Amino acid sequence: MVARRRKGKGAARDSKEGIPSPPGYSAIPIKFSEKQQASHYLYVREHRVREGTQSTWPQKRTLFVLNVPPYCTEECLSRLLSPCGHVRSVELQEKPDLAESPKEPKSKFFQPKSVPGFQVAYVVFQKPGGVSAALTLKGPLLVSTENHPVKTGIHKWISDCEDSVLDPEALRVEVNTFMEAYDQKIAEEETKAKEEEGVPDEEGWVKVTRRGRRPVLPRTEAASLRVLEREKKKRARKELLNFYAWQHRETKMEHLAQLRKKFEEDKQRIELMRAQRKFRPY
Repeated sequence: MVARRRKGKGAARDSKEGIPSPPGYSAIPIKFSEKQQASHYLYVREHRVREGTQSTWPQKRTLFVLNVPPYCTEECLSRLLSPCGHVRSVELQEKPDLAESPKEPKSKFFQPKSVPGFQVAYVVFQKPGGVSAALTLKGPLLVSTENHPVKTGIHKWISDCEDSVLDPEALRVEVNTFMEAYDQKIAEEETKAKEEEGVPDEEGWVKVTRRGRRPVLPRTEAASLRVLEREKKKRARKELLNFYAWQHRETKMEHLAQLRKKFEEDKQRIELMRAQRKFRPY
């Protein structure tokens, strides 16, 4: 029998020719440490947006990175890409920005806890040459080295536990800053509402707010009685009438009493009319 040829050489040749990556991206191999044999790949490209759209990140100086592993922090990513040029900032996110709009500064204390997993990153260089150099960067790059070790296991757990303890003074400063900005925003909205109050718009409509209402006058006794009477009628309509047998009997008795009262009143009226009637032949 003829032995089948192994495909190891062909596979090695394909891996040497190029690393498979998504269209438009370049692959950068990284390793956690020297002991790791397999490489992990970061996929990078220049960050671009559509024409006429404002972007949070500066154009031609921002590198967009995919497939960032959980153990690779912002500091590690900045150190790995520092040979390409001076890195101004690195920001990790769970997913790419869909809306290119200015962002509010993130809070150090009040923010949702991120779920550990693969992330994306935006790396801003000092010069545009840093992006082009990162696209041609060869590896593998080491995340954890002797000079810059990355904490794992029990050491990482202890570090996370220490970081979870908040600084009361820093927390107080951030809360006071937020409340000052909030109070200033409310004051500006109230001033703007007062200025717009009573001024007709383009279509002639006038905005009416609570500040423009007349003061409420105190109720008189007659008005209070009318309100009580209306409330009484509402409650009477909501009550279940003639639901029980005794309610039927009481309703019939009240009806008979009203008929007798009306009959007596009619008799008195007829007798009065007879007494007042006089015979007038002419």
